[in-house]
Order: sequence, then C-alpha cells, then structure tokens
Amino acid sequence: MTITRIETGQRMSKIVKHNGVAYLCGQTSDAPSVAEQTRECLAKVEDLLAKAGSDNTRILQCVIWLADMADFAEMNEVWDAWVPEGHAPARACGEAKLARDVLKVELLVTAACDD
Repeated sequence: MTITRIETGQRMSKIVKHNGVAYLCGQTSDAPSVAEQTRECLAKVEDLLAKAGSDNTRILQCVIWLADMADFAEMNEVWDAWVPEGHAPARACGEAKLARDVLKVELLVTAACDD
C-alpha cells in the first residue's frame, strides 16, 4: 500500500495520493470578492491536480464551504463556468466559520489520478 505525499510540511500535505485517488488540502484565497476567491481557488485546484497526475475532468467530489450562504449564487456562477460539461463531480456546499475572517470560500477536492 503506497501513500504519496506532495508538498508536505509539518502540519499538512497539499496532496495525498493513494490507490488512484488524490486528496487535496482545502484551497482558499484572500481576494476581495467571492467570485475572485472562487476563481483563485479553482486555479490552485488545477495546479495541484496537474501535480497529482489528474485534471478537472477527473474530480470525484468537491466539498465547498462558504462563510455566508448568501454568496452561493456568486460562487456557483464561477463554478459552473469552470466545470467541464459532462464531468460534474459529486458536490456538497455548506456554511462554516472559516479559518480567517477574510476567507469567503474554501474548496476541498478529491480526484482520480495516475498512480
């Protein structure tokens, strides 16, 4: 059983791969708007997926945390434009107090990947 950790620090790894699945750490941004934060988070997800041997057509699940559910439509507008047609993952979205006050959205992605 091989577990591969990528960009590992004392507290966490940005990617953990096991058995053809990549687990990404939560992605955040401190951009001023929910839309901009979502775009930046998705760009980070794309970068990490590439490092894991995957891409946004192979996302299995995404859990999205919003600091305020009133921002749901604004986040979804960016999300919907980003997800490739026919490749929508299982997804959940909820409201949570995020780690810093400036954060409006956090994405947690799990994707199929090359071993």
